[in-house]
Amino acid sequence: MTSTTSTPTHDSTSDPLRVAVIGSGPAGIYTAGALVNQDREPVAVDVLDRLPTPYGLVRYGVAPDHTKIKGVASALRDMLEQPNVRFVGGVEFGRHVTRSDLARVYDAVVYATGASVDRRLEIPGEDLPGSVAATDFVNAYSGHPDIDPEQFRLDVEEVAVVGAGNVALDVARILAKTADELRHTDIPQPMLDVLAASKVRRIHILARRGPVQAKFTAPELRDLGELPGANVVVNPAEVDIDPNSEVMRNAARAARTNLRYLNDWAQRSRAAEGRTVELRFWRRPVAIVGPDRVAGLDLEATDLDEQGDLVGTGQRERLDVGMVVRSVGYLGVALPGVPFDSRTRTVPHDAGRVLDTEGTVRRGDYVAGWIKRGASGVIGTNKSDAAATVRSLLDDAPILRAARGERGSLEEILADSDANQVLYEDWQAIEAAEARLGAALHRGPRVKLHTWTKLYDAAAGRG
Repeated sequence: MTSTTSTPTHDSTSDPLRVAVIGSGPAGIYTAGALVNQDREPVAVDVLDRLPTPYGLVRYGVAPDHTKIKGVASALRDMLEQPNVRFVGGVEFGRHVTRSDLARVYDAVVYATGASVDRRLEIPGEDLPGSVAATDFVNAYSGHPDIDPEQFRLDVEEVAVVGAGNVALDVARILAKTADELRHTDIPQPMLDVLAASKVRRIHILARRGPVQAKFTAPELRDLGELPGANVVVNPAEVDIDPNSEVMRNAARAARTNLRYLNDWAQRSRAAEGRTVELRFWRRPVAIVGPDRVAGLDLEATDLDEQGDLVGTGQRERLDVGMVVRSVGYLGVALPGVPFDSRTRTVPHDAGRVLDTEGTVRRGDYVAGWIKRGASGVIGTNKSDAAATVRSLLDDAPILRAARGERGSLEEILADSDANQVLYEDWQAIEAAEARLGAALHRGPRVKLHTWTKLYDAAAGRG
């Protein structure tokens, strides 16, 4: 593995602005691309990430069977291969480098660290064994090195997935598929083994509101209905909405498409074989029950009041599930020394410029992506978001240059740390090792390495 780094080179006669981007997911890489693909200012960008692998949620959030969405990685790769962009993995902000460290090297820092933890349900029993965050389950089937996939013992017959977004559908779909259906994907082999041994037969997807208010997109919902080995069950009464009602007149096109799928499925006859995926609407969890692990989930029926607010009706039921996956949204995490709004779980900003607790712009600090605006939008939304932040940074270029003092190097900072740096060519060695693993297992173009040790060994040419 490469042990030293060097400052990016530029073919400009002007001294470039030096910018560090913290986070190599779509927001971070789109920021780097927007910085170097403009002619207002010469810019040199270092994209830092604590992981030895780039692409963030494209690698660790997109389900393994969504190969078309994973194609976004090719566009991100092109940006990382720009001559004025350098990827430096294995460097954690707050541990290996601080903001004061970076101020000695860079004219500006852009924080693009995303939203990495799940919202909680805030109900009794949420911390029982068998109650898990969707983030952890998604990380397991995506090969994130923080998660051991073997911790998921799918030894129960019924699972509840709480949430009505695309991640909830992804989780349900992976649980409903057979190992053979996933064998051709890049899912880590240990997680494929877990799924092969799964005893899960019924998956409940639970939405607090109705089908028109659900957040999943039509293509994701359609994919669920096309599972060859699973029955999709919908209660006709929960999707029976008058097409001439006000709620339908105001519904978005995607919601209308979703409702059409759901009504079609509500009329299906159920096959005798295969797993079952049941979509339930107007149900909210009120308690996870069990003496020492999850043994059931108590639900309350819901409705909307005259103001459009969600209210409980008092009608209760219990699902005899042995596992609950919480998928009700992502939250940002505070960064050391960076202003943070604990209410919105974002970094406060003005057009991408970070604001301190007094509402004053912090010179040289910028923010992009989910940590800027919250966990909303699709992958492509980060492109325009990053471009807006970059416009602010470039507008500030004269101020940033005027404040510039003597500049050190990232090498000098990291020399005194325990950072195990991974540069772009090392990442390419990881990709090559994953391709070899896919071939060796006869599974497809690649199979992900899923532990820190295996990733670092591959980066060093030992994998």
